[in-house]
Amino acid sequence: MAGKLYVVGTPIGNLSDMSPRGISTLAKVDFIAAEDTRVSAKLLKHFNISAPMISYHKFSTEQREQDIIDRIAAGESCAVITDAGMPCISDPGEQLVKQCRDRGIEVEAVPGPSAAVTALSISGMDTARFSFEGFLSVTKKQRDKHLAEIKDMPHTLIFYEAPHKLKNTLHDLYDALGDRPAALCRELTKLHEEVIRSSLSQLAEYYDINTPRGEYVIIVEGKRHTEQSDITLNTAAQNAARLVSEGIKPSDACRQAAEGTPFKRSEVYKEYLSLNGQANKEE
Repeated sequence: MAGKLYVVGTPIGNLSDMSPRGISTLAKVDFIAAEDTRVSAKLLKHFNISAPMISYHKFSTEQREQDIIDRIAAGESCAVITDAGMPCISDPGEQLVKQCRDRGIEVEAVPGPSAAVTALSISGMDTARFSFEGFLSVTKKQRDKHLAEIKDMPHTLIFYEAPHKLKNTLHDLYDALGDRPAALCRELTKLHEEVIRSSLSQLAEYYDINTPRGEYVIIVEGKRHTEQSDITLNTAAQNAARLVSEGIKPSDACRQAAEGTPFKRSEVYKEYLSLNGQANKEE
């Protein structure tokens, strides 16, 4: 008789968030497939769990995955866990679940914390509808395609990002989506948990001079469809020119002029330069 695969959520920072059911499940299974056995060893030690572990991560071979499936099919029970949060959600486990389903092996979820939903709940953004976008691709072509596909979505967008990629990601989000309200959540449930509510441009500027620390969840407001969407690019550029005449730097003026419009700062800036060039020719 086939065994069972348990998809077990683990704490995203605070060990007190581990559920009693999660603890009992990890204690009773025949073996645990862990994203990083060194990280999970600390969790198991904390709760006095002695179940044997094997590594299972995004770089695992198909043979390792097949070995796990074969053991479950032979009658053993297995729990798949990641370093933090729910498996399968931008973490290993998705293919393992699919393989079990294809072979008729029972899969049971043991829910736990999720960084995406946790961040959303304290972001101050609209929670009625949201889209989890995970990690953006490191390949520019794929990243640009992804952002182009979601730029007109009206609901809240959720992204994950590592500290060493945060700066570039914030600039890419700003360039692709415009200057929208956003919340940056880091070190969730940990001692230094922090939520910064600002705009994409201001967050990008902040991390141009400050070093990112910890893992991040980025919450971005969906595209607004307001009466201001009737404004033309030329009008926005003229508004920017007016702000420049008042002493504001062109880049800042174009950012302000783009706020509340369907246009990105870069688009307003290009049109502003065009207007400025035409003015110079007339002079």
